[in-house]
Amino acid sequence: MKLVAKRNEVPDTAAWQARVDLAAAHRLAVMHNFNEGIFNHMTLAVPNTTDRFYLNPFGLYWSEVRASDFMEVAFKDAAILEGNGIVEPTAYCIHAPLHELGPKANCVIHTHMPYASALTRLEDPRVLPIGQTELGFVNQIAYDPEYNGLAHDRAEGERMASLVGDKNIMFLSNHGVVTLGHNVAEAYNRLYYLERACQVQLFAMWTGRKLKHVPDETMKLLQAQTGTTYGGRKSYDLHFDALKRVLDRKDPDYKD
Repeated sequence: MKLVAKRNEVPDTAAWQARVDLAAAHRLAVMHNFNEGIFNHMTLAVPNTTDRFYLNPFGLYWSEVRASDFMEVAFKDAAILEGNGIVEPTAYCIHAPLHELGPKANCVIHTHMPYASALTRLEDPRVLPIGQTELGFVNQIAYDPEYNGLAHDRAEGERMASLVGDKNIMFLSNHGVVTLGHNVAEAYNRLYYLERACQVQLFAMWTGRKLKHVPDETMKLLQAQTGTTYGGRKSYDLHFDALKRVLDRKDPDYKD
């Protein structure tokens, strides 16, 4: 059963497309095994506003989430400005402060996806520069060294936000990961490749053999190459469009 009735009127184009993209990310996360029960959160600042973000009502499994389900939740006090449902406390306490960082944190995704979360359980959780996939973002990861229990106080989210700084990925010690992006496509693309990089690193570590690090000069070269556009579009937008086409064939009601 849906927790929020479908709207009678379709919102403006930008707002509705933002909802569709955020719903797609929830469905894709289930397809990619990034979700964990009904917990974890994906949020997006509401277009053309400065005080609120989209959040799905607590209790929905991510494979149920539809574009019309999202509540609009106030950055300031977690008030529901539009929609109905439960605002899960950690979603507000973590995500609201991160959104207030600015455009880089327009979309905030927090998951306990298995391979990245496995690294957060290690004394040294760093993603290592040992392969092509991770080289483009290895210097964009902030590492939180403290685990302070459930984030039921906004101050905990503010502490996390201060640690992120100008990075766009965060490892939460003994916990999970956060990716940031100026839109859903960018944040989800980071999530996807982060998990792949962590998976391959763990596989390499499990061999027990010495890891081969890529030289700094090669890493800098690849990072300079990652800004390439294709037909005037970023690769993460093209990737997310492709993923949505998969959903359109398999699971199209995310757009409802």
